[in-house]
Amino acid sequence: MTQLEAARKGLITEEMKAVAAAEQIDAERLRERIAAGTAIICHNIKHTNAPPLAVGLGLKTKINANIGTSKDDVSIDKELEKAKVAVAAGADAIMDLSTGGPIDEIRAAIISQTDACIGSVPLYQAAVDTVTRKNKAMVEMTADEIFDGIVKHLDDGVDFITVHCGVTRGTVERMRNEGRVMDVVSRGGSFTVEWMAHNEAENPLFEQFDRLLEIVRPYDATLSLGDGFRPGCVADATDRAQIHELILLGELTQRAWDAGVQVMIEGPGHVPLNQIEANIQLQKRLCHGAPFYVLGPLVTDIAPGYDHITCAIGGTVAAAAGADFLCYVTPSEHLRLPTVEDVHEGVMATRIAAHAADLVKQVPGAWEQDLAMAKCRKQLDWEGQFKLALDPDKARRLRAESGVDEEHGACTMCGEFCAYKVMNERTEKDAAQLG
Repeated sequence: MTQLEAARKGLITEEMKAVAAAEQIDAERLRERIAAGTAIICHNIKHTNAPPLAVGLGLKTKINANIGTSKDDVSIDKELEKAKVAVAAGADAIMDLSTGGPIDEIRAAIISQTDACIGSVPLYQAAVDTVTRKNKAMVEMTADEIFDGIVKHLDDGVDFITVHCGVTRGTVERMRNEGRVMDVVSRGGSFTVEWMAHNEAENPLFEQFDRLLEIVRPYDATLSLGDGFRPGCVADATDRAQIHELILLGELTQRAWDAGVQVMIEGPGHVPLNQIEANIQLQKRLCHGAPFYVLGPLVTDIAPGYDHITCAIGGTVAAAAGADFLCYVTPSEHLRLPTVEDVHEGVMATRIAAHAADLVKQVPGAWEQDLAMAKCRKQLDWEGQFKLALDPDKARRLRAESGVDEEHGACTMCGEFCAYKVMNERTEKDAAQLG
């Protein structure tokens, strides 16, 4: 029985109890949301060394970090270090998007040596294996090979898989009829478009969706319905292809629920600030409240090297409007594979966005964190501030590097003229006079 099926029978599973305690919410309320499909528990039954991760309505906004090799850099040690750094920095999930080197071994290492929720895109490896192991063109993959790749990832314990089921011949036609600046920028989406064109056939993941559900259900893994037509620039946002795909994903969501399979929906992409809230509302309406997992959104196209910031700006607006899961972007986006340092910066920027949104959504515990920090700042309690900081090590390092004179207790911005210090001293004088 899957988590969705149990919830619909009125059963509160051990996973639901654990998640409810971590999220500081009532277990029965969580069960109701899982039954309705507005919340999910990402946890493949074969992934035994990680706790379940809940995503959805009324829950803390979650953060994913993408890592993975390419043909240009196949180091398993680098990717494993990135995974560990991402988790240490506060990422809730890791997606392994490897397309080079020992892909199976990389995925196994990340699963076994971290306690994060794990996602993947099985189509990537199916395509790579077709080329490198079978000496065929990528477009010569068979449907069976695509589905076999999915089974392999689920057998390894992957908790959620991105599948581009909404990339159809009809959606491609709509994109071409309207026109786009950047066409298809999703890697899985582009693979699928090329496969359909070469084979003059429909996307197997759409055409054989029931087969996909039969494969996924025994693992109780989550389907992350991918946005193959996500906009790759702000000029393409909210166009016909993107929305047509979203309509299809809403229909597939209901079919998955009927089969007892949990679903989340992936979203854009590059979106101008004034369209983000509308995109969230469209997804929630068309996909019946299913959790929304967004990449960014990036709010401008002209900031390479700083796209972790453009991502955090869009992510804050998206999550405040109802997005449930934010995929980070690093300073290396559009430029190179991220370094370990880039991964840390990307996670921290997205954690700020997620927490800022949780304040708006009144997620349990979020407001209390900020209030505690304010009280520590007022009292110039530096150890308290470090403990509450999203990045304690950086906060502590910057203060230490400033050469601060601890005699006045303030920072080097204002020193003895610190407003907190002045007002605290005034309060002490007033108290002494009254005493």
